[in-house]
Amino acid sequence: MNPSKFLVASLAFQTLIITSSSTKTGNSNLFREYIGAMFKNVRFTDVPINPDVDFHFILAFAIDYTTGSLPLPTNGAFNIFWDERNLSPSDVSLIRAKHPNVRVGLSIGGDSVKGLDANFTPSSVTSWVRNAVSSLTKIIKEYDLDGIDIDYEHFSTNDTKIFADCIGGLIKKLKGNGIIKFASIAPFDNDEVQRNYLALWRRYGHFIDYVNFQFYAYDKSTTVAQFLSCFDKQRRSYKGGKVLTSFNSDNSRGLIPENGFFKACSVLKSKGELHGIFVWCADDSKEAGFPYEKQSQELLTN
Repeated sequence: MNPSKFLVASLAFQTLIITSSSTKTGNSNLFREYIGAMFKNVRFTDVPINPDVDFHFILAFAIDYTTGSLPLPTNGAFNIFWDERNLSPSDVSLIRAKHPNVRVGLSIGGDSVKGLDANFTPSSVTSWVRNAVSSLTKIIKEYDLDGIDIDYEHFSTNDTKIFADCIGGLIKKLKGNGIIKFASIAPFDNDEVQRNYLALWRRYGHFIDYVNFQFYAYDKSTTVAQFLSCFDKQRRSYKGGKVLTSFNSDNSRGLIPENGFFKACSVLKSKGELHGIFVWCADDSKEAGFPYEKQSQELLTN
């Protein structure tokens, strides 16, 4: 065989092997859980942590609104709206010391602030990014956090480029400054939400580590087959991204554990597509004793 042709064939074969291997090993032991938004006195130490998973707590939420009785938007100047009394900087330090596999991040945005929609309301891209980088850096350093999650669900502008450049600019700057180790986004299947997050993904997806897709936003009648179809749709929409499966621990919406959530996850795992599981939220899980957190982590590690 001609040496150059042999080299090309050899490289092609190696590429095929690597591609096949990466497809089969796409599973992850990542488990993530939002905590602190509901003010139900849940603590990090309440949640069962399997030592064999990569465990992320996500504090919910930091919001760029004032903290008074009538919250007003602050153009990227973030304040803490999670249960600080039970989830303090010292609590972060203690849970990390006890469990070396734990990382802690914060989520920005959220659905509401004191009963009002938590709108994404930038005055300009430049000023919003400047304020957000400054205020979030302060919070992240105070709590010694590892990353951020983006969970805006309401938007005051129809210009998706503004959202993309604000959020993308924020993540890029925080990573470039060495402030965060990971970033995730938390979209769901709503036209306005998807327009904004897909615009962000197209421009800045290479800075985003995980897609916490809110599959629990689908109807409670969702079947295993429908869940898998929805997962495939979102995997293709966020092409190249690590799309995590999810459930709501109050069993109000989506494919709940009793109706086959873990069966769907097992199917994805058999295909090498289970990039992790996340739960909304520890606050609601506490009363029942976190049975599905335990089951999720067992599935990820077995």
